[in-house]
Amino acid sequence: MWQQWTTWLQEWTDVPGEIYGNSFEQGALALGVLVGTLVLYALGRLILPRLARPPKDAATDQGPPLLTLLVRSTSLLVWFFLALFLASLLLTLPDRLIALVQGVAVIGVLLQGAIWGAVLVNYGVNRFGALRREHDASAYTTVSALGVLAKLGLWSVVLLLILANLGVDVTAMVAGLGVGGIAVALAAQNILGDLFASLSIVLDKPFVLGDFIIVDEMLGTVEKIGLKTTRLRSLSGEQLVVANNDLLQSRIRNMKRMTERRVVFHFGVTYQTPLDQLRAIPELVRQIVQTCEATRFDRAHFQEYGESALVFEVVYYVSPADFAVYMDVQQQINFALYEAFERHGIEFAYPTRTLFLHTNGTRPTDAS
Repeated sequence: MWQQWTTWLQEWTDVPGEIYGNSFEQGALALGVLVGTLVLYALGRLILPRLARPPKDAATDQGPPLLTLLVRSTSLLVWFFLALFLASLLLTLPDRLIALVQGVAVIGVLLQGAIWGAVLVNYGVNRFGALRREHDASAYTTVSALGVLAKLGLWSVVLLLILANLGVDVTAMVAGLGVGGIAVALAAQNILGDLFASLSIVLDKPFVLGDFIIVDEMLGTVEKIGLKTTRLRSLSGEQLVVANNDLLQSRIRNMKRMTERRVVFHFGVTYQTPLDQLRAIPELVRQIVQTCEATRFDRAHFQEYGESALVFEVVYYVSPADFAVYMDVQQQINFALYEAFERHGIEFAYPTRTLFLHTNGTRPTDAS
């Protein structure tokens, strides 16, 4: 039946029996393979993403399904060269043309494989981030950096394979690049310094995404750790961009890793305060601090004779170390201390100055 159909088609189109040594049946079959492969590509673009679409009640915060991403990243040009290669296997073609078609098809397949590989790496990093970012930010940072290195290595291997397929002596080229790489490294030592600093940050983890850090006079929340720079979001809202190498050469204070916050505050009472009330103040402060939640009292002492006050120093700890929690606790202590002093008749000191006046040999009198 196939032969009858091809004979009828040949007579209807008035095509010669052979074209460059290929029969009409070979040409028709090769054309069918070419068209069928392209139709398969079109059907895949239309149908597969719909089949892989998540249900309406499923969570969609993890992005499109993997199959949809792979289909979307498939290049029509690469698919066409692949179809052309498959069709050429059914024909008798000159050796140079066969080599050309095969070379183009291999390069296209390698490029498409690299694109799919990059999509797989991004998909894995995003999935891991959606599952672990809030609970393990350091692991997400490490996986993100490894993903960048994996894509860099993948494209490097694909580039070498393409050059080898084009007949380039890859071994000699790699040796030449090794010598030239030294010169490039010297010229780009600042960039390479930031790159290695980025790897050091990822592996050593002095901070991770979401940490609040203080670097010299800059402070903010870590938003992104890149290959060259790290981005912080300051308290006033602007973004701070700092080179990774500068970060590692600075003194970094990671405030998020505080297990508890040590608080030291001072207050002063007047010099007219009786001795028995002075002795009672440390115990009074201890009771106030211990009645507050999330606090651990350390000490309260009459520290020194100030210029215009008798100064007390109080030390306690707040857990958790969140700044808002600390301010709430300190406010509660201040209110309670004011109320207790008012109840016991103890006066807070404020800056005052006493002048002693001598008049014609009489005893000095004071005037405040």
